[in-house]
Amino acid sequence: MSDAPDSTGSTLRSARLTVLAGPTAVGKGTVTAYLREHHPEVWISVSATTRARRPGEVDGVHYHFVTDDEFDAMVAADELLEWAVVHKQARYGTPRAPVLEVLASDRPALLEIDLQGARQVRERMPEARFVFLSPPSWEELVRRLVGRGTENEAERERRLDTARAELAAETEFDATVVNHTIPAAVEELVELMRS
Repeated sequence: MSDAPDSTGSTLRSARLTVLAGPTAVGKGTVTAYLREHHPEVWISVSATTRARRPGEVDGVHYHFVTDDEFDAMVAADELLEWAVVHKQARYGTPRAPVLEVLASDRPALLEIDLQGARQVRERMPEARFVFLSPPSWEELVRRLVGRGTENEAERERRLDTARAELAAETEFDATVVNHTIPAAVEELVELMRS
């Protein structure tokens, strides 16, 4: 296994998949966006989803937005490394082929997925590194969810119910990164990928 230099001149262990998961509104997407900008040597998987696109989201960058029929076809063809129904509404999944291609090229790879997906990946790829992104506190998680203003009250309650169960799963992961600030969380994640 070779090491790939990153933007700071340090090296990242390649060819090992890192899976990042955590509760809703913990900042997984924001951490991933910052990682993409500051550590371009890390390949980040783009999930497929049946949920509606939010303002500012770009198809193929943030997600592959697909119809229910397209998602059904991907499942039937076993094209997904993992998939799940999230928040009792939309389906999300990780296209398998791009992940395997990147790992074969010896490039460090990251999946940012939900807890259900992380459990499926653990069954299929137990050699992966599993990192739990945690909020500093429950109150901060609630503040972030309400503050982003992308869900109505019913959706927020559904997501908070899901978050309680997701937080209880932290012990299933190899490491935990507490998201006090985005830059610090990313640097801690990158250090874990180097180890």
